[in-house]
Amino acid sequence: MELALKACWLALAAVHAMPAAVLVQPSLLKRLYGVAGDGPAGALLTHRGALFLAVLAVALLAAFDPGARRAASLVVAISVVGFLAVYASAGLPAGPLRDIAVVDAIALLPLAAIVVAAWRS
Repeated sequence: MELALKACWLALAAVHAMPAAVLVQPSLLKRLYGVAGDGPAGALLTHRGALFLAVLAVALLAAFDPGARRAASLVVAISVVGFLAVYASAGLPAGPLRDIAVVDAIALLPLAAIVVAAWRS
């Protein structure tokens, strides 16, 4: 069971890796979000990349430190479920955001496993 949980945490870290990568590769902003890297929107999305790096880091920590899992499950759940809620409230727009929503919807499976495991004990 522990190996499966680690795999779930690593999968959730991977989900957040691409958005975090905009910190070192700003050209990803156009590919991921359809937004140019310059200007206020680019700056805001680059900051979003820093926040995703934090989510990725806490998911990696939780993969190897069971004591971090409750708090990490909250952070990752807010990220995944929060985006899906915002996406739905925006009317499920087509384009790059739909791709992100699909990935986050798939991430609900490992998210459910880690939340149950973290809060069961």
